[in-house]
Amino acid sequence: MQALSQFQTDLTQGSVFGQLLKFSVPFLLSNLLQALYNMADMVIVGQFGGAVGASAVGIGGQVTILIINLISGLAVGGTIMIAQFIGARRQKEVERTVGTMFTLYAIAGAAITVIMLLINPWVLRLMQTPADCYGEALAYLNICMGGTLFIVGYNAVSAVLRGMGDSRHPLIFVGVAAVVNIVLDLVFVGVFHMGAAGAAWATIAAQALSLVMSIVFLRRRDFVFDFHPRSFKMDKALAVQLVKLGIPASLQGTLVSLSFMVLMTIANGVAGLTGSAALSIAGKVNSVAILPSLAMQASVSSMAGQNIGAGKPERAKKTMFVAMGMSFVFSALMFAVVNLFPAGIASLFMSGDTDPAIVSASAEYLRVISWDYLITSILFCINGLAMGAGQTLFSLLNGCVSSLLVRIPAAVLFGQVLHFGLNGVGLAAPSASLVGLVVGVVYLCTGSWRRAHIKGVPETVS
Repeated sequence: MQALSQFQTDLTQGSVFGQLLKFSVPFLLSNLLQALYNMADMVIVGQFGGAVGASAVGIGGQVTILIINLISGLAVGGTIMIAQFIGARRQKEVERTVGTMFTLYAIAGAAITVIMLLINPWVLRLMQTPADCYGEALAYLNICMGGTLFIVGYNAVSAVLRGMGDSRHPLIFVGVAAVVNIVLDLVFVGVFHMGAAGAAWATIAAQALSLVMSIVFLRRRDFVFDFHPRSFKMDKALAVQLVKLGIPASLQGTLVSLSFMVLMTIANGVAGLTGSAALSIAGKVNSVAILPSLAMQASVSSMAGQNIGAGKPERAKKTMFVAMGMSFVFSALMFAVVNLFPAGIASLFMSGDTDPAIVSASAEYLRVISWDYLITSILFCINGLAMGAGQTLFSLLNGCVSSLLVRIPAAVLFGQVLHFGLNGVGLAAPSASLVGLVVGVVYLCTGSWRRAHIKGVPETVS
């Protein structure tokens, strides 16, 4: 048991603020680094390849993000179960969950790789990808999808460690990978002029490095899963629970990404290559701007999972409220930066001298969508409590309502019907999040999260 317990942190004791800070800061920094090296793809390609390259990375990147959200959502199930089992002091179930999780996600990763390589051209045509950048977008997407197993593997390891209360080591792995990604971007794109394909190869190499480092780290510390073929085995009861918890979270992230792809399609129709490039730039900025909220959501999920598993729902609720305050402060700072320097931020991705229309459109879009940062800072913390309680279905349903039933129709209404253009497409985001927040507050008031627990998994008798 020593090999497993050395990775665990008890989140049911001590100061809530201190535990949140200790857990969320490494998680925030690791995701910030991951977002920055993904952003580096567009910055470097945009500077060396112009609007065509930037648009190709942006469009192909949206499909890639969708797949990453799908995989990350599946991993949420493992994080929740591990956290609740640790809180309930069920160590044998923690061990069984780890093995089942790695096996299940390896199968899922292989299946996703094959499917995406077959349908990538169809997906890009469905998104009304401009002809100028279709070839580069397809090359970028095919290369990224070929490395899906690296994404799956690293996300699985990170999810296990987060469930155990360890967010520090994933930070180290991502930090090294970020440096490698940026260096390879400069070499492949800047020196060898490989365009979007070069950025994709740099990304895949960085993701592979993250996975290799995490495996080496765990094996050197005699982790319960040694990554030999014999270790890949599934427990039926646990696999069912992983799927039940993971699929709603996965679908939620997928729907958010899908809604953005639809928005990209609307933008392509409203403003062509300018709209595509502007939304691509804004998408990269937004991926950084909402990181504090996502970090708090993940922190609340892990802490609430352990505390609910330990029979401490009030501490779980307190965790959520403390996280709301911290998240709002961070998000308000991001809101201020984006509104004070929108053109300067957009110019990082595109030269204002050669592409002034794209810089201007991006700046205006960022001002409008930045209101979403403030709303999601509260909404994501509520979602974190629901996930920690094992009620991932709530997050899915709320995501469906806000992303599909509100955001997309609002984008069509504001952007096309009322002729607000790209600003109308941007206005749809805070409108949808506001509806989601109202639904979240109602859910919170019901108190149903207090009664949540992992069902259908008998306790192992030592």
